[in-house]
Amino acid sequence: MTLPSAHDVALATERRTAARLLLAHPLVTSDGPHADLFPLVRRHADWLGGRFQQVLGYRLLVDSSYARLFKAGLGARSGHRLVRSTGTPFTPHTYACLALALSVLVTAPEQVLLSQLVADIGAAAADADIELEETGRAAGKRTLVAALRQLVEWGVLIETHGHVGVIAQEADGEALITVDRELARVIVAGPLAQSRDGADLVRRAADPGFGGPRTYVRRMLVETPVVHLDELTDTERDWLRTRQRREAQAFLELLGLETEIRAEGVALVDPEEELTDLHLPGTGTVAQAALLLVERLVKRLRPAEPGHPATGGVLVVGVAVPDGVVDELLAELITEYGQRGNWQRGYLEDPDALREAVLDLLSRMRLIAPAGPLRSEGAGLPEEYADELPEGRQVTDVRAARPSGGEGWVLLAPAARYATQVTVPTTGGRNKSTDAQQELPL
Repeated sequence: MTLPSAHDVALATERRTAARLLLAHPLVTSDGPHADLFPLVRRHADWLGGRFQQVLGYRLLVDSSYARLFKAGLGARSGHRLVRSTGTPFTPHTYACLALALSVLVTAPEQVLLSQLVADIGAAAADADIELEETGRAAGKRTLVAALRQLVEWGVLIETHGHVGVIAQEADGEALITVDRELARVIVAGPLAQSRDGADLVRRAADPGFGGPRTYVRRMLVETPVVHLDELTDTERDWLRTRQRREAQAFLELLGLETEIRAEGVALVDPEEELTDLHLPGTGTVAQAALLLVERLVKRLRPAEPGHPATGGVLVVGVAVPDGVVDELLAELITEYGQRGNWQRGYLEDPDALREAVLDLLSRMRLIAPAGPLRSEGAGLPEEYADELPEGRQVTDVRAARPSGGEGWVLLAPAARYATQVTVPTTGGRNKSTDAQQELPL
């Protein structure tokens, strides 16, 4: 077997670096935070464009000053949300301000006064019959500033004199803003023109098109922490199970991602820990409480004998979390760790806020999920989605893999990754250990 030359290795490394950059940052500019790697993207633009289109159905546009990877959606409750500088998620009003600002900026002059931009956004809202928070009030100003700051971060707006935050600081504050109209035009990736409303836009954006199940599963693998089998249709499960080894090698070569395959699903893991916007364990009150909570949930709710239908067992992807258990365990954690761990006073005084933040983090990590209809049951499928299993093929039965009806939460199999197991010393002193050992995921 001929070993790859040093040139081939260097070429593959460059392409992998550029692909990873675009996957994590779909908009890269020549003068932005990743300007040092922008020439790498331009150098391999043709190869990258072909690979992203072939593997994930993503379109890549590379210009002299920017590169934009147009990603697709994954359906309801699967998006990567925007957050303010404080870490607070964008509200619907913030997204509305962002969309209205973009609608104004695509035809705006190269430079505009901030006061004029605010007035134009208000006029666009009136034309679209959209009610925004009153921009004359403090809350409305902060919402608008959050949207404009996001545009500054993307490079769509440049604060030539002054800054956009002056809106919320001074009654008559003013600033001169430079507009990059070209960037404004490429921010939105979804099919706005064809969509009837927001829900329809989400469905259409998640349509994998000609790639069908193959493309959708690959997007799920790359864009989410883990893909559970019961989140896939019969055809998608069949495709994944028959090609998962081949796909594992492809993702390793393209993006440097390693594949973990379990009975309950598949996850891509980044050894460099770069291609994620979520970390657990993590720092801060919410991350600490989430880790402790999921550990106790696994200890209490772990199924006795999960198995696989192929060997006569019962596949368990998730188990129901009984009403009140989360509140009970969080109350215990606050008592045990709140003061000792210097948890934020606001969360200690408002357990409901802590509960909401913790469940939100665990849900985005796909360690828990709200009970409800699943994709394997037909929920959220795009119109005319091709999902026909080849005749005679059998796939893993997922009909009872997790509770799918009613309300509440479901603890998912990957949560076992964060369950600790303490080794108890024997009488003779052997096997003594104070370290916590992680269970295998999934």
